[in-house]
Amino acid sequence: MQALSACSPASQQAQQSSPQNTSTASQNTQQPSSQQIVLAIGGESEEGYDPTLGWGRYGSPLFQSTLLRRDADLKLINDLATGYNISPDRKVWTVNIRSDAKFSDGKPVTAEDVAYTFTEAQKSGGLTDVTVLDKAVVVDNDTVELHLKQPQSTFVNRLVTLGIVPKHAHNNDYARNPIGSGPYKLVQWDEGQQLIVEANPDYYGTPPAIKRLVFLFVEEDAAFAAAKAGQVQVAAVPQSLAKQQIDSMKLYDVQSVDNRGLMFPYPRSNVKKTPDGKPVGNDVTADQAIRQAINVAIDRQALVDGVLEGYGSPAYGPVSGLAWEQPDAKIQDANPEQAKQILAEGGWRDSNGDGVVEKNGLPAEFTLLYPASDSIRQALALSVAEMIKPIGIRINVEGKSWDDLTPLVHSNAMLFGWGSHDQTEMYNLYYSKSAKGDFYNAGYYANNAIDKTLDLAMGAPSEEEAIAFWKAAQWDGKEGFTAKGDAAWAWLVNLDHTYFVNQCLDIGKPQVEPHGHGWPITANIDSWKWTCQ
Repeated sequence: MQALSACSPASQQAQQSSPQNTSTASQNTQQPSSQQIVLAIGGESEEGYDPTLGWGRYGSPLFQSTLLRRDADLKLINDLATGYNISPDRKVWTVNIRSDAKFSDGKPVTAEDVAYTFTEAQKSGGLTDVTVLDKAVVVDNDTVELHLKQPQSTFVNRLVTLGIVPKHAHNNDYARNPIGSGPYKLVQWDEGQQLIVEANPDYYGTPPAIKRLVFLFVEEDAAFAAAKAGQVQVAAVPQSLAKQQIDSMKLYDVQSVDNRGLMFPYPRSNVKKTPDGKPVGNDVTADQAIRQAINVAIDRQALVDGVLEGYGSPAYGPVSGLAWEQPDAKIQDANPEQAKQILAEGGWRDSNGDGVVEKNGLPAEFTLLYPASDSIRQALALSVAEMIKPIGIRINVEGKSWDDLTPLVHSNAMLFGWGSHDQTEMYNLYYSKSAKGDFYNAGYYANNAIDKTLDLAMGAPSEEEAIAFWKAAQWDGKEGFTAKGDAAWAWLVNLDHTYFVNQCLDIGKPQVEPHGHGWPITANIDSWKWTCQ
């Protein structure tokens, strides 16, 4: 089963703000030091902390260690693994693991645990996609073979994101009582309020310099207030608050691939339904001229400046700034005259003078949905609707709960957020067979030529050798899924993640961060240092 990820109800990190939360911040009165810091960097994982169900796929699993990691420059480095090799047919990955690793209960980490973890993740159909795994074979105590059903260039990302769980302690209660070999161990979880962790004395790596971490689960505004009050040492804040100043704290403006974009239903309406009977398709957005005209008319830099207060960058595809981005896919946007020309050439004209173009009696009007709880998406949606209005397309903006959005996203435009270091996400957003009635390829985009190119990328011998195919799927000079081609989405912006950090806390060099779920700022948390006495 291919599972969904990113901004969906199943994966959304709950962020709660209540009098109880606020009082929790004031209860953590211990002076910040290397003994304890307090963080307000997002919500808790409602599903718990089990990697076989998806925990840790964005950012660090914290409690568990992974076979490989990506450093600050996103280069692969060993973690639990000491090395790996791939068979000539690229279907067997042989991984050697270090012999000195222990779980936080003192028991050794063995190849049996690695094999068990990958097998359980494959069986669970969780949010970490291990569907390509055929079987995991224990060779000896420190060696495991991962046999794939077919070669997959992105499989290396599973070695980066799947935290290893102990076979002897993995049960139905594990997600709320995780045991792992990562730098920290769980001490206390008050759901909806806070999570307390302490350095794992059995960690095989360099012992974390910060001995105790308290994660507060508050909304961004409350995190900002707690930072101003000196109650937290790291606070994730919305871009709208990042321009303010807080005594004894400095702003970290961290580049990310956390993007926002408009997903268009691709087929015409009433052509097909989802497996559970939800409607698919939209007669207006099914027209390529509509999708391309919107892409050309949008002023992305104005969205960055006006909605993100400058903390972001324009997005023309789903993988901005990564090695597999196709730079030739970028377009000259903020061009309403070109947009009008595209519409006219596509047969769209305002024949009745109401300001909205029509084609065969169908007015260019559709609904754009967004989660009502998200102020950034609301502002982006409203801004886009205003930008598009002068070219003769009417967008009706509606905010709803995720429960209400879910059945509507296949037949209405939707303002989604994605962004991953793993190319598999891009594959699932555009591959026709990924359209299964969930949030992957929610618009049911389908192009056989693009499917073939994506398959070549996925089956390439290595991540590096797949790059040319990933780029070609975006735009090869003649076709692609980006704005110059099928324009299946109108990508808008990449958000910079903005954090206030205490001046006494050295958090090193952050990575280019993925989508905001999962505390990505903590990817290198075992190297954070308190620098004041």
